[in-house]
Amino acid sequence: MAPGRPVARSFAGTRELERADLLGAPVHWPRPSVLDQGLGALKGVGPKTAEAAAEAGIRTVGDLLFHVPRRHRDLRIRQLADLTPGETATVSVEVQGSQPRPFRKGRLRMVSVKVGDATGSVRATWFNQPWIASKLTPGAALLLTGKYSGKGFAVREWELAGQPASDPSPQPETMVPVHGATETIRPQQIRDWVSQAVALASNAIEGLPAEMRARRGLSGLGDALRAVHFPEVVVEVDEARKRLGFEELFLHQALLATRKRTHRTARPAPRFGKPGELVGRWLESLPFEPTGDQLKAFDEIEGDLDSGEPMQRLLMGEVGSGKTVVALYCMLRALEAGYQAALMAPTETLAEQHAITLGKLLAEEAIPFALLTGATPAPVRRRALNQLASGELGLILGTHALIEPTVQFARLGLVVVDEQHRFGVGQRRALDEKGVEGMAPHVLHMTATPIPRTLSLTAYGDLDTTALHELPAGRQPISTHLVSEEQRGEAFEFLRRQLREGRQAFVVCPLVGESEKVAGKAAAVEADRLRNGELSDFRVGLLHGQMHSNDKNEAMRAFAGHETDVLVSTTVIEVGIDVPNATVMVIEGAERFGVSQLHQLRGRVGRGEHPSQCLLFAEEAGELAQKRLQAVAETGDGFKLAEVDLQLRGEGEILGTRQSGLARFAVAKLPEDGPLLLEARQEVLDLLGRHGSLSDPALGSLLDAAHRRFGTGAADPIPL
Repeated sequence: MAPGRPVARSFAGTRELERADLLGAPVHWPRPSVLDQGLGALKGVGPKTAEAAAEAGIRTVGDLLFHVPRRHRDLRIRQLADLTPGETATVSVEVQGSQPRPFRKGRLRMVSVKVGDATGSVRATWFNQPWIASKLTPGAALLLTGKYSGKGFAVREWELAGQPASDPSPQPETMVPVHGATETIRPQQIRDWVSQAVALASNAIEGLPAEMRARRGLSGLGDALRAVHFPEVVVEVDEARKRLGFEELFLHQALLATRKRTHRTARPAPRFGKPGELVGRWLESLPFEPTGDQLKAFDEIEGDLDSGEPMQRLLMGEVGSGKTVVALYCMLRALEAGYQAALMAPTETLAEQHAITLGKLLAEEAIPFALLTGATPAPVRRRALNQLASGELGLILGTHALIEPTVQFARLGLVVVDEQHRFGVGQRRALDEKGVEGMAPHVLHMTATPIPRTLSLTAYGDLDTTALHELPAGRQPISTHLVSEEQRGEAFEFLRRQLREGRQAFVVCPLVGESEKVAGKAAAVEADRLRNGELSDFRVGLLHGQMHSNDKNEAMRAFAGHETDVLVSTTVIEVGIDVPNATVMVIEGAERFGVSQLHQLRGRVGRGEHPSQCLLFAEEAGELAQKRLQAVAETGDGFKLAEVDLQLRGEGEILGTRQSGLARFAVAKLPEDGPLLLEARQEVLDLLGRHGSLSDPALGSLLDAAHRRFGTGAADPIPL
C-alpha cells in the first residue's frame, strides 16, 4: 500500500453498492459542514500553512478533495546502479554534495547537486526551479522521478522524503497522486492532507439524481473522490475523473438553466406586438439588403419581443457583420411600441461611432436620438435628461454615463449592451433597473468576439444566442501576412504605394503594459518617428485613449475625411471605426495581442471597394505566439479562429483575461470535455422537461449541491 494511502473500498465495486442504496439499503446521510472546515482541522496544517494553501485556492477540506491530482505515477523505487541510459524512473536518494547555488546555462536556470543511494551516486539537475536550491541541504532525503542519461539525472518531479530506502528490492505497483503544488507547499504535504480528507468524502452532497446515476452507471460522489486521488488501478483514475467532470458540468448547467428561468419569470416584459410601419419604412430605406443571418436574427428576436418575458439574447457577430443594424431594428421596434431604447457602449470612442452609424442608418426617417457620455456639455446633457424623463426622447446612446442616478427614463423597454464583457455586473444591472416599474426591459447583448460553442454554454449558458456569420455585400477580402524584420523595408514600400494611390492606413502600436497612459505615450512616440522617417511624405494622425474627447473626435474626423493618410493608434480602434478608404492595417508587436484582438483590428480595413492587407510585425514570438499569428494569417473566419484560440490557450486563460464572475472548473477541462458538456446540458434540459423545475424533491439535493459548488453568483456572468 502506498505511503499515506487510505483504506477504501474498491471504486469498481461501488456501482453494486449504489444500486443497493437505490433499492432501500441503509444510506449515509452527509454532513456537508464537515467539508466546510478549514484545513487547520487536518493534522499537520498550522495557521501559516493554511494561509499559504488559501492563496492557492485551497481553503477548506472540501476544496482539498476537489483539488484532483494532475496525474499519478508508479512509485516503485529503483536502484541507481540498475538504471539504464534513457530510462525514466523513481529513486530514493540523499544529498551528498554541498548545498548548491542556482546557475544559468543560456536561457535555462539550473540547480545541480550530487545525490546517491546504497548502490551509487549521480548528479541530479533541476531546470528553471532556482528556489529548490534552498531545500537541497547535505543529507536531505529525496524521492526523485526523472530521466537518467548515463551521466546525470534530469529531475521532473521530486519531494522531500523520510530516510532513503535501505531495501530497494522490487515492490508491487504503487499509484501515487501528483497534486499541483506551490513553492511553499510540497506535493507530499498535499498528498498527506488528502489521505486524511478522503475519510470525510462521504459528507459531500451528491448532486446527481439517483435515477441518473443508476442509468449512467455512475458511482457515488464520495467513492469517486477517493478513487481519483488513491486508485487501486490506473483505469479507476480516468473513470473517476470523467464522473467528477460530468457532475461539475452538470451542476453548472443546472445553475445556468435555473437562473435563466428565474429571470424570465421574476418580472414580465413589455409586449411589442408585430412590426409596424416605422420598421417597414426603415428596412425599405436601407441602401443594402440585410443578410440571411440578419433576417434570421430579426425572426429570433421577434419571438422574444412579443413573449411577455424579458429577452436575454447574446448577438455574436464577425467584425463588420452588421450587428448595429440588428440592434437598431430592436430599438425601432421599441419606439413603435411606445417605449424607449438605450444603447450602452464601453468607451466614448465606440459610443460616438455608434452615433455616426445610427445617423447614417436613420437618415431617411429623421428619428431624433441623443448621445450621453462623460464629455457631453452640460446644457446638452440637461436637455437630453429632461427629454428622457418626459418621454419626448425615444433613443439614447452613451457610455456608463447612462447608469448614473440622474438619468431617468419614462418608459424604457429595451437595452442594447455593446461589448458587454467590458462592463461590470453592477453596471449592467443598474441599466436594467431603470425599466418601467414592475417590468424588466428586453436586453440584447452584443460582442464582436466570436465565442466557441463550448465556452458559450458555460460563460453565457443563461442567454439565448444568435450568431452573424455572413458579411454584408461590399466587404472586401483581407490578406494577412506575417512580416519579418528583414522584410520591413519592403512592407513599408508597399504601404507607401497604397498611400500614393489615394488609400489610407492604420498603424497600431503594441501593448506595452496594462496602463493606457503608457500605451498612449508609445503611440505618440511612434507617430513622431513615422512622420520623420518612413512616412515623412504623408500626413500622419494620432489617436489613443488618453486624449481629450474633442481631440479624439477631431483625429477620427480628420482620418475619415482623408485629411490624414495614416492613423497611428492604440487598440481604441479595435471596434466601431468605419473608414471605407482604409486598405492597410499595420500591427506592430503582434505577438502581444490575442487572436480575437488581431482579428478585430484587421476588421477595420476591407470596408470599401478596394482589396485590403493586414501586415503583422512580431518581435520575439514564442512557439505559442507563432501558432496564434499563423492561425490569424491563414484564417479569415472569426468563429474558426475562436476555436483555434480555445485549442491553443484553453478555457481558463481566455475567460480569465476577459471575464469576471465566471465559474472555474476543478476537474472538467475545456475544450477537451466538450462532448461531456453537451451530455450534461442535455441531461439538464431533459430534467426540466420532465419535472418542470430542478427544485423538485424527486431530484434530491441537485440545486443545493450546485450552489455549494459554485456559490450563488458563479454561474451568473450576465445577471441582468
